[in-house]
Amino acid sequence: MKYYKFLSIMLIFLIVTLFVGCGKKDHDCNKITSVKIGNQEWMAENLDVSTFRNGDAIPEEKSNAEWERAGWECRPAWCYYNNNPENGKKYGKLYNWYAVNDARGLAPDGWHIPTISELEELKAAVNSDGNTLKTIGRGTGSGAGTNTSGFSALLSGGRSDYFRSLGKFTSFWSSTESNSTRANYLFLSYGGSIIGFYYGYKLIGFSVRCVKD
Repeated sequence: MKYYKFLSIMLIFLIVTLFVGCGKKDHDCNKITSVKIGNQEWMAENLDVSTFRNGDAIPEEKSNAEWERAGWECRPAWCYYNNNPENGKKYGKLYNWYAVNDARGLAPDGWHIPTISELEELKAAVNSDGNTLKTIGRGTGSGAGTNTSGFSALLSGGRSDYFRSLGKFTSFWSSTESNSTRANYLFLSYGGSIIGFYYGYKLIGFSVRCVKD
């Protein structure tokens, strides 16, 4: 009797687990916090997944040579700034554009990587004031963050052939490519309120923010 009771409890537990899953979390079961800005809902933290939505692992490339090789071979990759997991707890991961554009899906279910048009809509919603997107205490002088939007951008730097500019700037990939080797991104700096749009080599590692479908 006790045996059947135990089996019943285990069956209920498995059913509940299957239906509950991760809740409002990404596919790595990180909690998703979000903020409504204008007509859009944005993640309020940088993406921090190491798998695609289908469960396939995204390669972590640590050395500069490995990172560049992945880019030149058009392969997806991620890293922590300075390869330090402690940075990941604060800034999330840096991804090359091949991870952003992979058909297996970098963004969690119900979310997507923004197009350049969606990033331009974000800019318009905050009246082109980049300080409203930056966390309080990030930036200086005319570039001091106010975070009145709740977007909570951190100056998480980037990576090309080496790591650069932690605390100086942040860039967010769009899903829009400029040409066969470059894609568009949004740029914020510590020294000014500008929200810039540029295009960079797809092998560069930038942060990612997702927007709700």
